[in-house]
Amino acid sequence: MTYVIGAACVDVKDKSCVQECPVDCIYEGARTMYINPDECVDCGACMSICRLDAIYWEGDLPDDELQHLEDNAAFFSQVLPGRNCALGSPGGADNLGPVGVDTPFVAALPHSTVRKHP
Repeated sequence: MTYVIGAACVDVKDKSCVQECPVDCIYEGARTMYINPDECVDCGACMSICRLDAIYWEGDLPDDELQHLEDNAAFFSQVLPGRNCALGSPGGADNLGPVGVDTPFVAALPHSTVRKHP
């Protein structure tokens, strides 16, 4: 089991969860953040600190957020646009830095009118 970042993070990327994650498993795409399901230790620290209420334990995902479970995993298991291989488990988001692209699912979502947090 793992935690999943849902739609409320798209185009906002608050990043309060990143500082709270003890295993550095929250990665930055172009429009949203993604939790690596293979690196997550299921501590829930990210969910409790998220100011957007965008993070769910996968077993508690609302029906309208279910597509984010598969998409979150796809960020790491599929070859993303402009890359030549899947990210897999890079061993920490700090070492990798921002990825700069999203999954096709997130890239196709309508852009939010919400302003990004600094």
